[in-house]
Amino acid sequence: MMGKVIFYEDRNFQGRSYECMGDCGDFSSYMSRCHSCRVESGCWMMYDQPNYMGNQYFFRRGDYSDYMSMFGMNNCIRSCRMIPMYRGSYRMRIYERDNFMGQMYEMMDDCESIMDRYRMSHCQSCHIMDGHWLFYEQPHYRGRMWYFRPGEYRSFSNMGGMRFMSMRRIMDSWY
Repeated sequence: MMGKVIFYEDRNFQGRSYECMGDCGDFSSYMSRCHSCRVESGCWMMYDQPNYMGNQYFFRRGDYSDYMSMFGMNNCIRSCRMIPMYRGSYRMRIYERDNFMGQMYEMMDDCESIMDRYRMSHCQSCHIMDGHWLFYEQPHYRGRMWYFRPGEYRSFSNMGGMRFMSMRRIMDSWY
């Protein structure tokens, strides 16, 4: 499934627009700012800095006429990455400390609070075996988020001191 998002310079889908159907590391050559967008298909991670840096925001199909006030953003979207659709099982291991050390738990479903479920204050590394996941800095899927695709993540310390407290699968029904 192809993704498609249309970005607009101004709120309420006004001003110049830029249509995107894949990853874009920097909008500056297409438009000077972006204050609204329409996600026609797919799921996307949006970043408030070029080259997929800065704060991350998850968008799925829908109209976002003033996303900055909707999400409490301080900066406009500057880059985006399409999240590929995934149909299959979800599985990952979270670890209490860097480099896969400390307590380890295997997860196959969403977790609103690792403290409530595992008595674990936060995780500092993970191994995503299957699926695409969103990690949140606060319980109950609140606060800043980070997108993880399959792979090994040995340390979260280079992510601006993020401490993840809840995790959610990116489901195919969201597309």
